[in-house]
Parts: sequence; C-alpha cells; structure tokens
Amino acid sequence: MLLKDKVCLIIGAGSLRSIGYATAELFAEHGAKVVVVDVNMNEKILKEIRSSIQKKISNPGIVHGFQCDISKPEDCESLVRHTIDLFGTIDCLVNSAGIVQSQAFLEISEKELDQMFDINLKGAFFVCQSVLRVFVEKQSGTIVNVASLAAQRGGGLVGGSHYAASKGGMLSMTKSIAREFGAFGIRANAICPAMIETPMLDGLSKERLQMIVDAIPLKRTGKTREMAGACLFLSSDLSGFITGATIDVNGGAHIH
Repeated sequence: MLLKDKVCLIIGAGSLRSIGYATAELFAEHGAKVVVVDVNMNEKILKEIRSSIQKKISNPGIVHGFQCDISKPEDCESLVRHTIDLFGTIDCLVNSAGIVQSQAFLEISEKELDQMFDINLKGAFFVCQSVLRVFVEKQSGTIVNVASLAAQRGGGLVGGSHYAASKGGMLSMTKSIAREFGAFGIRANAICPAMIETPMLDGLSKERLQMIVDAIPLKRTGKTREMAGACLFLSSDLSGFITGATIDVNGGAHIH
C-alpha cells in the first residue's frame, strides 16, 4: 500500500465520473484516510461515494466528506480545521476542482472571467494556502494540482481562453510552491490531463469528439482511473525527488 494511513484531502470529488472520485477510490485502495470535498457535497453524495468505494475495499468507513466552496478562503480554513479535528493531520492534497467554459475570447464577459478565476485559480490558491500552513508546521506534505492541456496549448479543445489562463496560472502557482516550500519537505506538482472521460466532455458532439480522438496517438480518450494513477504516483514516496514538475496525461495529444 503506497499511502497507508496517510490523510488525503481530495478536492472536486462530488461526481462518481470525476477525476477526484477516481483518485479517492484508488487512494482508499492504497490505505489512505480519504476526505472527499466538493461544493455540492452532502450526505446523499457521500453515501454514494462510500457505497461505490465499498465495492473495491472492505472498509469504506475511512472515507469522509465535507462541503467546501474553495473560492472562499474562510471555507478552506474551515475545511482544514475539520480535517485536523477528525484525523489530527493532513499529509496530501489533490486539487481537482474546476469549471470549464468554451466561449470565444471576445464573447467572455467580466462575470464569466471572474467566475473562472475565482474557482480554478483563486480557489486552488486558497486551498493550497490553508493546507500549506499545516504542512509547514509538520515539515512534510504533498500537493497535486490538476491543471489542463489547455494551459500548455492555449485552449482550443474544450475550454476557452479564460479556462486556459486559469489553468496556466495553476501551473505557475505550483512551481512557485515547489520552489518556496521545498526546504520544508513539501513537494508540489501539477498534472495536465486531456480528453479524460469526465462530464467535461459531455458538451462535445459525437463528431467533434471523434475528430479529436483521431488526432491522439493512442486513438482513445483517457480513463479517470489513469488520471488517478498519476495522482497516486505524485502523492506517494515513489516520486520522492520530484517537485515543481508538470506531468502530461493526454494520450500523446501534446508531445513537447
């Protein structure tokens, strides 16, 4: 077990089709004490998550859930306090929360731009900030921020320019965290997924999706479990000398 007894916060895990859920499931399989977090989290959703994970492991009781709007710093602080009260510490943060929109550049309103940055960038910043206070005190911890291929190529597949910019900011933030906090035994890395089978692909027509898949060297979309595997690697001691890195999980859609 790669994460035995590690306390792992997984942000953006409210849907069974999400990268966050797949990561929670895989982490639980590897012995982690998992806290699933989502702005829509409630008892019904948590029950569904526990029931689904129970099919993989015998003890779904190690999975807890909290509601949190990461765009509000006070919510992030409250989340960390609740987790500390529950488990006494936090060892790992996986931030996979986010929204996507695909408007053309000249059609993006100020409200839409603010919402995109509030959740995808400021939200990531606030939750990292809250968790880092714990990590600095204990002199250890890992952060995995889920960005996007859009940050590397400038959108063009699913999200618009504001989505790409928000995820680009996440990449820069992750590198800054790695540089500033490495001396405290803290590692921070990012993952850039593309065409993973999540609700983000639901808005694409069948023809558009097939055209994109045809251009991917592996000729298929990615599984959330495959993204979860990258999160597991970066959260475990297997990647102990990796920080400030960006890992591509895109089937070869962007080779650089």
